[in-house]
Amino acid sequence: MKQPTIAVFDIGKTNKKFFLFDFEFKELHQEYISIPETTDEDGYPCEDLLAVTTWMQQTLNRFLQSDTIEIKRLNFSTYGASFVHLDAQGTPLTPLYNYTKPYPSELLEDFYEKNEGKDTFSVYTASPALGMLNSGLQLYWLRKTKPDLFAKIRYSLHFPQYCSYLFTGLAASEYTSVGCHTGLWNFVTRHYHRWVINEQLDTILPPLVPTTQFTFSELNGHTIRVGTGIHDSSAALLPYIVQNKEPFLLLSTGTWNITFNPFNNEPLTKEELNQDCLLYLQTNGEPVKASRLFLGNEYNYQTQLLATYFQKSPDYFRQVEFDEGIYIKWKGLHEKSFCWQNLQFPDNSIIGADQTDLSVFGSFEEALHRMMIEMIDLQVRSIKLATGSTHIHKLFVDGGFTNSSLFIEMLSRSLPSFEIIATPTPLGSSLGAAMAISI
Repeated sequence: MKQPTIAVFDIGKTNKKFFLFDFEFKELHQEYISIPETTDEDGYPCEDLLAVTTWMQQTLNRFLQSDTIEIKRLNFSTYGASFVHLDAQGTPLTPLYNYTKPYPSELLEDFYEKNEGKDTFSVYTASPALGMLNSGLQLYWLRKTKPDLFAKIRYSLHFPQYCSYLFTGLAASEYTSVGCHTGLWNFVTRHYHRWVINEQLDTILPPLVPTTQFTFSELNGHTIRVGTGIHDSSAALLPYIVQNKEPFLLLSTGTWNITFNPFNNEPLTKEELNQDCLLYLQTNGEPVKASRLFLGNEYNYQTQLLATYFQKSPDYFRQVEFDEGIYIKWKGLHEKSFCWQNLQFPDNSIIGADQTDLSVFGSFEEALHRMMIEMIDLQVRSIKLATGSTHIHKLFVDGGFTNSSLFIEMLSRSLPSFEIIATPTPLGSSLGAAMAISI
């Protein structure tokens, strides 16, 4: 008899993963692939949407032919701030634009002028002003700069919901995708912001459905319960909310390190917004306060510079373990050693070195320890933002950085009042997606 399983595609910026779980949410299988980026019409790097979706379809078909397992449920978690724009035939009209793509400054000024100014808009939509990362503004950009193309859009789907659409043909929106710094949602009125209606974007945004909604699809002769998809950071939070009754923080790590505090009900302030603190929507449509840091992205960039300078393999950093002697040697240095490439708050209050001088370090290990010391200082600052005045002393750490002894050890030393629990099997968003299709 074949074992019934839950399949999850977990699509990150760096790695695309496929998981199988049993019905008790025990991991049975995982595999991943890195897919090279392509470029959009302006030559800016972006996701190769065709390559990603082809891999998804081929991977699922391979497991549907298995003699030992039977996929009964299927769901998706992906990074946010990304839209797939479909024509009336369901064909993508544009590349999957990168959320780091620069936003035209004049158009941005025009937008905020129409919508009560940047500060007021940011407070109502519970997100800092982030350009393309406020993915709703991508729709405004298309409408104003590519009106002929915009007129052809039947649906604009958030990336998780597009993944679901591939296997169901059903267009939907859901709370976690709408509520991840899109600029679409008014957190005060708990509806789409009025600019969405004024610009007639509600005509191309499919109906909102619960994150737990599913449909049955026939896939290669198999009847499968297919979920609507979920934003990866919100998916990572779900298992902890289900399993913990006491207050806690969750630090979900990856390209973005996001600290969630489901127990902080304090109003979002302008000062918090300026340091990349914001609100997300949970699966039930309730807000959760969070603070963000582009740490994983910066870490990947900096470790490649170290590898080149010290003539090591690109993944050599994975072999480096925490060293007490090196840590003590470099911890007391007051001057900054590293110049950050993309690590900054909206108010530009993160201060690094003017330039990085790797010649002061005797080894790759020394440089990596010092870099992590400076990164942990920023991470602690971000965690304290999410903590606010709440009296919480339990911090779960999930995702890629749980594999780094430097990160976990230095974080523990920097937050002595916290019980820090690194998830032993960092499934993160994939487990949340599996649970969402099973509730």
